[in-house]
Amino acid sequence: MKKSVKISVMAMAFLGVLFQSCQDRPQKIELRDTTKQNKALPEQQNGATVTIENKKLDPNGKAAKDLQDGYKGEGTAIAKYQAYSKKAEEEGYHGIALLFKAVSMAETVHAGNHQTIMEMEGVKVPEVKPDYPLKGTKENLKNAIGGESYKAKSMYPGFIKDANAEGNYMAQMSFTYAYNVEKKHRDYYKAALADLETDHLNSLAKVYYICPVCGNTYADKAPERCEITLAKADTFTKVEKL
Repeated sequence: MKKSVKISVMAMAFLGVLFQSCQDRPQKIELRDTTKQNKALPEQQNGATVTIENKKLDPNGKAAKDLQDGYKGEGTAIAKYQAYSKKAEEEGYHGIALLFKAVSMAETVHAGNHQTIMEMEGVKVPEVKPDYPLKGTKENLKNAIGGESYKAKSMYPGFIKDANAEGNYMAQMSFTYAYNVEKKHRDYYKAALADLETDHLNSLAKVYYICPVCGNTYADKAPERCEITLAKADTFTKVEKL
């Protein structure tokens, strides 16, 4: 059986931007316009409705396993970055500690999105047992760069393709949210490592803003709306203290 999700033209425009922003985006989504042009109903002409057919996840399929793996990966990242934040503060790198905390909070959004889809689709939410190395801040940054690079270059692009192939666009959306944000996290970590190696740590942000819908992470200031979800800035989580 299929689940039909009706959304507005504005929402469709948002989805188009979202999926086009993914370099390894899956094939174009086919939409079926269900609007009936009826002069007696002008309100229908002002806001056409389209339907996306969202297939229910196969609990034994690739997309379901991807959600479980993604959830475990994000759960591990949450715990890892919290530990890395504490270590950086102990070593006197407050700016890096704040960055780790902000990214940990963003990963919490990703994990929550994956969990929500699993619960909606009747997929078992796995237990998370974080396992990660804890070293000095420089090595911890290198580990974080590797993890975020893997998620941005390999893991999430593959997950997106699997969800698209199975026709589950809710899972695809959750994966795409994470994909776009992990690239920013990778770049933040690279910049922090470069600053650490050149002793220019004063250039690090003093505050971060997290979109509660997709985890998009902004340094120093945020736009009026999230560039991925269009969520308003006044809904963002502000991170300025450990």
